Amino acid sequence: MTLTASPWLDRLNPQQRAAVTWGMPLGDGRVKAAPLLVIAGAGTGKTATLAHRVAWLVEQGVDPARILLITFSRRAAQEMVRRAGQALMQTLNSGVEPSGEAAALHLPWAGTFHAVAARLLRLHASALGLDPGFSVLDRSDAADLIDLIRHEQGWSATRSRFPRKDTCLAIASFALNTGRPLREVLAQGWPWCLDWHDALRSLFAAYAERKQAHHVLDFDDLLLAWEAALSDAQTAAQMAARFDHILVDEYQDTNTLQAGILRALSPQGAGLMAVGDDAQSIYAFRGACIDHILAFGEQFDPPAQRITLERNYRSVQPVLDCANALMAGATQAYPKSLQAARGTGARPVLATVADERAQADRVIDGVLAQRETGIPLKEQAVLFRNAQHSEWLELELTRRKIPFVKHGGLRFMDAAHVKDVLAVLRWMQQPRDALAGFRVLQCLPGMGPALAERALAVCAAHESLSVGLSAWAPPAAAALHWEALIALTRDIGPREARWRGQFDAVCAWYQPLLERLYRDGAAVRAADLKVLGAVATHFGSREQFLTELALDPPSASGDLAGAPHRDEDYLILSTVHSAKGQEWDAVWVLNVTDGNFPNEYATGAAHSIEEERRLLYVAMTRARNALELVEPRAFAVTHQPRLGDRHVTGARSRFLNEAVLATLECMPIQGESRRGEPAPMPPVVPGWAAAAVADRGADQAATDRRHSAAPRVDVAARLRSRW
Repeated sequence: MTLTASPWLDRLNPQQRAAVTWGMPLGDGRVKAAPLLVIAGAGTGKTATLAHRVAWLVEQGVDPARILLITFSRRAAQEMVRRAGQALMQTLNSGVEPSGEAAALHLPWAGTFHAVAARLLRLHASALGLDPGFSVLDRSDAADLIDLIRHEQGWSATRSRFPRKDTCLAIASFALNTGRPLREVLAQGWPWCLDWHDALRSLFAAYAERKQAHHVLDFDDLLLAWEAALSDAQTAAQMAARFDHILVDEYQDTNTLQAGILRALSPQGAGLMAVGDDAQSIYAFRGACIDHILAFGEQFDPPAQRITLERNYRSVQPVLDCANALMAGATQAYPKSLQAARGTGARPVLATVADERAQADRVIDGVLAQRETGIPLKEQAVLFRNAQHSEWLELELTRRKIPFVKHGGLRFMDAAHVKDVLAVLRWMQQPRDALAGFRVLQCLPGMGPALAERALAVCAAHESLSVGLSAWAPPAAAALHWEALIALTRDIGPREARWRGQFDAVCAWYQPLLERLYRDGAAVRAADLKVLGAVATHFGSREQFLTELALDPPSASGDLAGAPHRDEDYLILSTVHSAKGQEWDAVWVLNVTDGNFPNEYATGAAHSIEEERRLLYVAMTRARNALELVEPRAFAVTHQPRLGDRHVTGARSRFLNEAVLATLECMPIQGESRRGEPAPMPPVVPGWAAAAVADRGADQAATDRRHSAAPRVDVAARLRSRW
C-alpha cells in the first residue's frame, strides 16, 4: 500500500513536528539521526510526540523490531504503541481515523528498562553465565529473602536497633543504582545505620550469593547484569546491533545505572532520542539524578541538539503562570515558559486556614461546590506531600459519607493468596528457586519451615522436581495434596509444557488450600485469582507472565471509604509522587507551608530543596482549570505534656515568593480552630484493581538454551563483587 503525506503531522505544533521528524531519511529503510534531547514541559504532548516519532520512523521504512522504546511503566509503553499505530494507519488510510485492532502496531521492543533487560539477558544467557530460565524476584519477595538471611546472621536479636528488611533492601538498591560507596550512602540517607556498615556489607554479600544459588535476580540485578554484559565488547556490539533507534521516555528519572546502559548501547548517540522534563525530576529517593538530563547533550561530540516543547494542552494560562513563576526561582533548569493552548481561566487560589481541621472543611466544601457545577468527583483530586497529611481529610470525608480512593495503597501482588499461586508457577518454571518452593510447601497442612527445608534439600538432589517430590515422604495431613502436587508438576512442570490452562490447573490444586488457609475470605480471594487468570491469558508463555508481573505488577486502588464499586463517583486522594502523569479538572494541594513544601527533612541541602520545588510544580501542573493551595496556620501536636502547647504555627512556604504570590488569588484566614480530639480513623478496606496486560511477544529461540561454553562475562562474579 502506498503511503500518502502524513496528515497527522499537520496537527503537531512546530516544535513537536521538529522532534517527530528529526533526522535524514536515506531512502532504504534507514534514518540517520544525531542524538536529540526533547525537553517536554508539563502537558505539552510528550506522549503524542514520542508516539508520532515511532509512526514517522516506521513510515520511513524503519523496521519496528529495530526500534527500542524505553518507558518507566508497561502501560506507558502500551499507550505509545497504540497511538503510534493510530497515526500510522491514518496515513495508510488517507486520513480516515482508525479504531480497534486496525490501529495495532507491533513494536516488540517497547517496555521498561527492567523488562528489556530481562529479555536481553535471557537471549545472551549462555555468554553471561546465566541460566536462561532465571526467575525475577519482586520487591516483596526480595525483602523476604533478605529478612531470612538477616535472621540467619543473628541481626534480628541485636541489643541495639538493626535496620529492618525493607530498609536493608532500600539501602542496597540505592547504593547499586547510584554506584556510590555504601558508607557514603549511609552517611547521607541513613546516618543511624553507619555503625552497621560492616554488618550490612556482609548481609548484602550473602544476599547476592543466595540469589545466585536459587537462580533468581531481583530488579537491581537485572540492570547490573545488563551493565556487566555491555562491558564485553562482543556482547555490547550484538545488543546494540539490534536497534537503529532508541527512544527514552522520562529521561529525568534515570539513575546512574540506566544512564550508563544507554551510553553503552549508543556511545555516539546515533538514533538516540531522550524525552523528559527537568522540572519534573522528583525521584531522587529512588536513585534518579537530575544531572543526567541536564548534562545529556554534553556527553556527545558534537553536543546533542535540544528541542523544547512549551505549548501546554492541559491547563489554563493562570495555572501555568503560577507554575512558571515557581520554576523561575530554580537554580538549575532548562529555560522554558509554558503557554496555554486553551487560553485563560480562573486564577489559582491560596487559601489560608486556621488548622488542619479547617483545611479539611475548606477542601470538602470546595469539592462539593465543584460537583454542583457538573465536575464529577473523579475529575477532582486532593494532593499532598506525605500520605499522613490526608488523615484529617479522610476522617471528615468518611463522616460526611463521601467516597474516595487514596492512591498508593497495597499492591495486588502483595496479597498472600496471589503470592501463593505465583510461587507455584515460579517453582515449576525454575525448580532451583528454593524461595518459591519454600512458600509453596508451607501452604500444605503439617508442613512447617523445618520440614519444608528438608523436602527442598531432597528435591535439589534429583534430576527433576516431580522425581524429588516423589522421593520425599510428607506428613499424613499433607498426603493428598502432595500426590496432587506431584501430578501437577508432571503436567506443567517442564518448560516446554503448553502455557494454556496452566494457571487454571494451579488454581484447582490450590483451591482446597485456599479454603483452609483463608476460611473467612476464601470467596473474595478466589475472585482475585479469577481476575489474575484473565490477565494470564494475554501472555504467550509462563516465563513472560511471571517476568512481566514481577517487573510491573497490577496495583490495588488503595484505601477506600465505603465501596466505590457501589458508588457512581469518588474523590481522588493522592501523594504528589503517585499523581505524576495524571491530570484533573480541579486540584487541591494540602499543607503548602514550610516543613511540608519543602519537607523539613529536605532543607539541609540545596539540591534537596530544589527537588521539593519541582515536587510542588508537579502538583500545580496536574490541574486543568482550578487550582487551590491550602496553608494551615496551625498544626496539631500529639503526645505533648498535659499543660503544653497543643499546636505549632505553620510558616509560609519559601516557594511562595512575591512573584508566585502575584499569580495567586489570596484568601484570608478562614475557619476557627476546633477543640476536642478527633474520632478514631476508619478502617482500611482494600480493593483490588488488576489492569489488563498485553502480550509483548518473545524471542523463544534462545530461551531454553543451556550453557554450552564458558561465559564471556561472568555476571555472577560481577554481582557478588559489588559487596
